[in-house]
Amino acid sequence: MQHPVTRRTLPLSVLDLVMVSANGSPAQSMRNSLDLAQHVEKWGYKRYWLAEHHNIKGIASTATSILIGFVAGGTSKIRVGSGGIMLPNHSPLIIAEQFGTLESLYPGRIELGLGRAPGTDRFTAMALRRGKLEETEDEFPNSVKELMAYFASDTANKMVRANPGEGLDIPIWLLGSSTFSAQLAADWGLPFAFASHFAPAYLESAVNIYRERFQPSKYLNQPHIMAAVNIFAANTDKEANRLFTSVQQMALGMIRRNYSLLQPPVTNMDKIWDHLEKYAVGERLKYSFVGEPNTIKQGLESFLNRIYVDELMVVSHIYDHDARLRSFELLSTL
Repeated sequence: MQHPVTRRTLPLSVLDLVMVSANGSPAQSMRNSLDLAQHVEKWGYKRYWLAEHHNIKGIASTATSILIGFVAGGTSKIRVGSGGIMLPNHSPLIIAEQFGTLESLYPGRIELGLGRAPGTDRFTAMALRRGKLEETEDEFPNSVKELMAYFASDTANKMVRANPGEGLDIPIWLLGSSTFSAQLAADWGLPFAFASHFAPAYLESAVNIYRERFQPSKYLNQPHIMAAVNIFAANTDKEANRLFTSVQQMALGMIRRNYSLLQPPVTNMDKIWDHLEKYAVGERLKYSFVGEPNTIKQGLESFLNRIYVDELMVVSHIYDHDARLRSFELLSTL
């Protein structure tokens, strides 16, 4: 299917894990996130989402709701949200109250993306969930329904209410890296975001299932899907590929189960990985677009001609903050 829009008209957004560099600190990474949000707001990006992860060295996006407030408070118009809140880690009432508070403070700018993965390892998930780890496929949909009910205006017969939260129009997205949430989002008529920046295998299947099964709802009258991709832009292909080695090292650490702070770029990854690890990292980072602006443009056009998405959410784990800003600036000009 031919994509109905070009890159020039396709909305761009940002997904931020608040990566901590080897020469930095969580506090500096948070300040860098706000600075990036302020810049991309000027450059026309639509959304700035923050992820939820726990017990992963190098990722500081643990208290997601607090960071959303920090970024929203330092910007004026860009939409700020979660990419996402891992709902099984939380009481739906707590999330309704937190996002009701955020929406009350920053009306019309807050978005709630929901995922069902723990965003961490098994032992940390047990600590987050107070020992209740296993979740049936029915529990996540029921938790989402409960959360949505707290935002409803018709609460006359409710014993428990979210205040603030009740009656607020907070856009809810379902997030996923498989087809489960794609089906659920389609059945419920919700927008859907796919984590293809690190889990590319099911992207095409999820997109097709979502579009084929979509049912219009009071939330959305036609399907709307966003894909997350890695983009590393620089003035030259050589420099962009050098910057990309930081995320390649991060992915390699995940494969080796050796998590670390975000490492500076290197000139030759072949000194670090073997050929099987190189292949595994390449598969994990399949949807990565690396190079100077024309290289990025050609790659994105090819991607959009094959996969029918409505928005792109950009992930750029670049070690140097100024180089990261430059990457987003170059992308905004395509």
